[in-house]
Parts: sequence; C-alpha cells; structure tokens
Amino acid sequence: MKDCGEPHAERRARRGLLARAPEGRISTLLPETGDRSAFTRLRPPEIGSVMVRGRAGATGAPFNLGEMTVIRCALRLGCGTVGHAWLMGRRKPCAEAAAPTDALMQTGVAGYIRSAVPDPLKKERAELRLARAENASATKVDFFAMAPGED
Repeated sequence: MKDCGEPHAERRARRGLLARAPEGRISTLLPETGDRSAFTRLRPPEIGSVMVRGRAGATGAPFNLGEMTVIRCALRLGCGTVGHAWLMGRRKPCAEAAAPTDALMQTGVAGYIRSAVPDPLKKERAELRLARAENASATKVDFFAMAPGED
C-alpha cells in the first residue's frame, strides 16, 4: 500500500467533509485539473446499503438501528494515486467529484486543491453551524425560580 505522507485522521476528516457537502457543491468548487480521462475507474459509483448500529446511552450493548443507502466510488489517477468516496444517499455525481478530490489531495497539487475545495467547504460548514446556533439562541428561554415570599 502506498504511503501518501498524510496522517490517516486528516484524510478521514477531509473525506467526511466531502461526504457532507451539499449536492453539486464539490463539482462547482473542483477546478479543472487536466484531462478527466486520465482517471481510471476502479469502482464506478455503486449504490448499496449499510447497517447502522447504535448504543443506548452510548454505553449500552450495540443494536441494529436500521439500513442506510450509501454510494461508493474509487478511481486511480495516471500517477497511480487512488481516491475513494463514500456518501450517504444516491448522489452519483457527488461521488464522482469526491473521489478525484480525495486522489488529488494525495499528490503534489494538494495545496491548490485544498484551497479550492476543502477549505471553502470547511468555511461554509462553520458559517452554517454559526447561523444555526444563532437561530437556536434566539429561541432560548431562561427559567428562574422565585422563593416563596420574594416578589
């Protein structure tokens, strides 16, 4: 197996970010990086399902929660670098954009690709979280208790 020189946790976090990207967003961010026919499909986008497991209270015995539809895709660049994508749902175009992004992030153009795709996605995700937090704080209710006889 080829060592891409990147920590495993970093790659896992980036692929998670790509998996949670809004529909079509990766394709719009991904710059033209040369001839798309230079990619060899190892695994064309395939739709399947996985069993989702859970734990009661995060400490109890694991149980099967149910099945979830996923799509996976793998490709190899001309230089031999392999990129993978696993996404929730049936979004084939998104998987076809996430896999080359993963592969290109393991090459010499990683800095360029990082500034074009993962960094904007990370920024948009942070802005979305902030907006949700602001919406939630607008509905916050402070409860207080008065002792009997205090008015």
